[in-house]
Amino acid sequence: MNKKTSVFSTLNRDIPSSIVVLFVALPLCLGIALASGAPLFSGLIAGIIGGILVGAMSGSTHGVSGPAAGLAVIILTTLLTMPFETFLLAVVIAGIIQIILGLLKAGIIGYYFPLSAVNGMLAGIGIIIFIKQLPFAFGYDGEWKGPDYHDQLSDGSTFTGLLQFFEHVTAGAIIIAIISMVILLSWDLYLTKKHKIFKLVQGPIVVVAAGIIFQLLTESFFPQYHLSREYLVSVPVASGVSSFFGQFTFPDFSQIGNKEVYILAVTIALIASLETLLCVEATDKLDPHKRVTPTNRELFAQGTGNIVSGMIGGLAITQVIVRSSANVQAGAESKMSAILHGAFLLICVAFIPGILNLIPLPALACILLMVGYKLAMPSQFAKQYKLGWDQFIPFIVTILGIVFEDLLIGLALGCCVGSATILFRNFKNSHFLHIQTSAGEHQIKMSLSEDVTFLNKGAIIKELAEIPNDTYLTIDMSKCASIDYDVREAIGDFIISADDRNINVKLIQPFGRSSGKEEIYSKRLDKWVYALPVQNEPSKDLQQ
Repeated sequence: MNKKTSVFSTLNRDIPSSIVVLFVALPLCLGIALASGAPLFSGLIAGIIGGILVGAMSGSTHGVSGPAAGLAVIILTTLLTMPFETFLLAVVIAGIIQIILGLLKAGIIGYYFPLSAVNGMLAGIGIIIFIKQLPFAFGYDGEWKGPDYHDQLSDGSTFTGLLQFFEHVTAGAIIIAIISMVILLSWDLYLTKKHKIFKLVQGPIVVVAAGIIFQLLTESFFPQYHLSREYLVSVPVASGVSSFFGQFTFPDFSQIGNKEVYILAVTIALIASLETLLCVEATDKLDPHKRVTPTNRELFAQGTGNIVSGMIGGLAITQVIVRSSANVQAGAESKMSAILHGAFLLICVAFIPGILNLIPLPALACILLMVGYKLAMPSQFAKQYKLGWDQFIPFIVTILGIVFEDLLIGLALGCCVGSATILFRNFKNSHFLHIQTSAGEHQIKMSLSEDVTFLNKGAIIKELAEIPNDTYLTIDMSKCASIDYDVREAIGDFIISADDRNINVKLIQPFGRSSGKEEIYSKRLDKWVYALPVQNEPSKDLQQ
């Protein structure tokens, strides 16, 4: 998209995308509120603020913000001992901390995570989405936790839902699931490629409409297939204007001196900021135009959103990968999609909650099955495998950690493995050996890399120990900008022991100095000293 293009010129793509995101965000807001032990309305407030306010302030073209799923367990534990109004005060303070982090330009932290771990995060999230929505698609009537990857089913197991699926198959849900999948696949594989109208009217919108029509028809004509209340979206319905505004809650500022509030605020700020920054990087990667989100501005926007959300009774907010990826896949072109989804969410909650409560959960689950599949497509695994083991292993480890534990643990494992592969590669690439034989004499040249650290010490000691006796060894440091003392000491120890093995050692221009002097290891002084360059070379080949 051209930089000068107005966001309003892309409304033909952004409006349908915003509606898709609306139907993804609605159950997510309710599910996170349920999982957090907070009022359902608090999740909706966070979704509305995240869409309208954060969407407007953010520099992200596709990022969608809403209630922070990564904090659900922390909030649930907190609300067991802390009043909800006190928790809201912590959310406000957390927002202030995030604004400070943005002003301090801490947004760069997100770029220090290896790309293989970020790709693994996306694929892991896709797998979790797929696994958890499959039971709901075919009739599981347990408590709806929303489509987010953090929430666990009833006994805390990621795979529990698959087992419950076989025990809770419902005929009406299966029919809706089949219809929904046929619509989604037809739109994705055929219709959007043939006619422009199908690009304007997105498949997920048709799926939701078909689900509502199914409910209305079966209620009158096929009651045996009609879905009961537990299979439908559940939005709080206000009896009037006063009842609607009565659902808002305000923070308890009398607890401003409570140290527990500040501990919670710092926890919320750090986790929400990290989750947002990782989502920003992942969403930018999904953007077809590969635009880059200003991360410091994003922290500022998220902090502002949390202040406002906490002030009126909403949960903590982050940018969320489920909604953001759905936004990308629905064809959004600008941040107007995120803003409009928040506006539509407000309109729906305020004016048509009864219609929303006709939407079958199996229809929403099928929409998310497609989102999950697109995030974890087999081709993505093949692509990472072709990049080599140093990319594939962190990718797989991140996925396993997310699937069997949670997002933060999986990402931490992926980053650790990614860092380990970098260290191992650095361990191996610290030097290069060139071996040749001339007139029966073994001649070996060891060329050290530009930066040699203590991490390379083991590899260099190993190579020196394996050099055969009766050898002429040249250690070339001409390309070195720096060598850690640990490595210099190891080379010095080798030089001392070289005489016993009849190994003649010569050092060439260490540390890249151009002063005409060389630093060599003196056996007599047992230390590194400066000396004039050696003029007589052992072999012309060694100088090449």
